[in-house]
This record gives sequence, C-alpha cells and structure tokens, in this order.
Amino acid sequence: MNATIAHAQPDFSQVAPRLRSLDLAGPAGRLEAVVNEGSPTAPFAALVCHPHPLGGGNLHNKVVYHTMKVLNEPRWGFNFPVLRFNFRGTGTSEGIHDGEAESGDVLAALDWLQNEFKRPIILVGFSFGAAMAIAACSSSSQSSANICALVALGLPAQNGNRAYQYSSLEHLALPKIFLSGDHDEFASTQQLTKIVAAAADPKKLALIQGSDHFFTGHLSAMQQQLAAWLKEQLQ
Repeated sequence: MNATIAHAQPDFSQVAPRLRSLDLAGPAGRLEAVVNEGSPTAPFAALVCHPHPLGGGNLHNKVVYHTMKVLNEPRWGFNFPVLRFNFRGTGTSEGIHDGEAESGDVLAALDWLQNEFKRPIILVGFSFGAAMAIAACSSSSQSSANICALVALGLPAQNGNRAYQYSSLEHLALPKIFLSGDHDEFASTQQLTKIVAAAADPKKLALIQGSDHFFTGHLSAMQQQLAAWLKEQLQ
C-alpha cells in the first residue's frame, strides 16, 4: 500500500459524486446495491458492509452512510468509488438470512467491485458487517486477493450468552483498524483488546471515548479517526 493519496487526483471538491443503483449476482440470488462514483483516477475502491439485518441493518444505516462519505467525498481527500449492498434477505435482496453464509455475499460484492474498477479494495464492515468482512478476508477465494486494507467498525465480541471468535485474524497480515466506542454494548474494551492482541500485524485498536456501539453522538469522531488512519496507511 504505497500509493500517495495527496497527489493522486485532481481537485474534485466542487463535483458531487454520482450515485448509481445496481444489482449484484450473489450466491443466494440478486443483491440490491448502490455505488457512489469517485474520481476516475482514484487509486483504490471501497466496499462498506452493513450491520445485522435482524436488528434493522441495511445499506442506508447511519454508520455505513457516514463511513461511505469519508471514503467518497472529495473534502476528506480520498474520492474513492464506494459500493454498498444489502445482504441476502434484506431490502430487495433475494435469499434468506443465514448468519454466516453472508460472507459469500461480501465476496460477490468484491468480485463486482474488482471487475468494475480494477484497483485494490479497502474493505469496511460495521458490526455484523465487520464479522462478515473478516470471514471474507480469510477466504481462500480469489475474490479476497484484491483487498488491501480492512476496517472493522464496532466489531461484536458478545451478544447475550454468545461469544464471537475471530481466530482467522491470527493469519491476516493486511493493514487493519478496529474502531469502536469504549462503551460498546457488544464488545468491552477488554474483549476488543484481547481480539486485537491475537491478530496479526499490522493492526490498530482505536476507541472513541464515551461512544456506544452505534457511535451515537460520535459519528464525526469516528469519521476523523478513520480518515486519519487511511491517510497513514495509503501514502
């Protein structure tokens, strides 16, 4: 990841990125998706995965939307094309919610993004989307070969009596950031610290003080942390 962002593109600050609706061919059927077009010369593309569908998560989720803005809006300095999609059984996407097989939906979205833009991909997931993104990264599928960085927002560690394990992170040598609130209801600071400690380098754990799982009242702080990390990694 040695591309230089600062001089990679002309000034598009006065241009509103175009939004395009599309359908992806997913393993369980058609997936509803939208792409925010970026600069034609952007060195990277990005995929953002939404939180748990059974909790109301979809591609229009507030955290997903504000994350897209960092990656796509010229004022943040990136202007990447950004794809968002609805997991199977969500919105107009076909199929039925599974809870694990959705990693295949992520791989299908990665395939489309690579075929469309032919550049390295920054993979972002929020909550359930972060878990599915990690699973997709760890897949032996060729679809994961073009991922150059991983962003896990609000990665869940526990929901009720169910604990989540991410053993595949031990072998995932991609640059990655784990960005959560220090009052996240689904992952304590201690749990996140343990998960990140076991992950392969390079990695970073960033905690937003006073923030809950959904970054309520702290979306701007989340955006700033994400943008700062991306600028460190991509230059």
